[in-house]
Amino acid sequence: MMKLSVIIPCFNAADTIAVQLEALANQSWHEQWEIIVCNNNSTDNTVAIVNEYTDKIPHLRLIHALARQGPSYARNMGILAARGEAFAFCDADDEVAPGWVTAMGEALNLHELVAGVLDYTKLNTAWQRRNHQQQSGLMYLKHSPYLPFAGSCNLGFKRSLYQAIGGFDESFLYVEDAEYCWRAQLAGAKIHLEPSAIVHYRFRNSLFSSYSQALKWSKAYLPLRQKYGGSLSIFSTLKLYLGGWKYLTLAILQVRSRGDFAEFLWQLGWKIGELQGAISMLSLLQLPKILCV
Repeated sequence: MMKLSVIIPCFNAADTIAVQLEALANQSWHEQWEIIVCNNNSTDNTVAIVNEYTDKIPHLRLIHALARQGPSYARNMGILAARGEAFAFCDADDEVAPGWVTAMGEALNLHELVAGVLDYTKLNTAWQRRNHQQQSGLMYLKHSPYLPFAGSCNLGFKRSLYQAIGGFDESFLYVEDAEYCWRAQLAGAKIHLEPSAIVHYRFRNSLFSSYSQALKWSKAYLPLRQKYGGSLSIFSTLKLYLGGWKYLTLAILQVRSRGDFAEFLWQLGWKIGELQGAISMLSLLQLPKILCV
């Protein structure tokens, strides 16, 4: 059996996937490893580009994950096709740094669950860059189960952990990485941060797409919170999700550059996503009760 399977889910990644495959083509490790690209119903030139690399990278395979849409499903299909004792995940729009395969492979020899760090300088202009926890460490949310997590763009786990707790939860189109990290840790695994496993992360290339991403991520955290933190009362939900608007009002007055505006739009998208999630949680029967109090 191979030691490591690198799994890349992709959907319409023709503009970026060659950068990732070039970076992986230049990786080496003394153990056997493979690359699996999981095409998730791409309608652009993604498949043709990947096929061009199968001659350049002998241990590259392309599979088709077509039954449903979503990165969790695509990654799970990659796991089913994988031959490795461990799996390392990266994305089609990022670029692994030199030594990434060795760093992830060696770390996964010692740990069940491994996260790398993210670099934001190489693939982004100044206005796109934002402060982000995983640049130097793991990420946390301020609610139960109060456990760290890492993005699936630079994450790995052993086959034995997959056999124990399963794959990614396909009901989550976003924040599936946080869900998996929490589920693994609650089952007894510890997440190891490997500082030498670096991925050059690519932010969205327009203000609107950045805003939209923040909204979708934020909204997705509500069902994640419900799964691991239990149900919230109506009033605590309103207090949690409707707070922070005064801060945003002050923030827009302090915008001095495109980067400042991008950061404001990200925060705005996050708060609107929280609001949409809170509204979806409250039934029409409950709303009149709140209004009458």
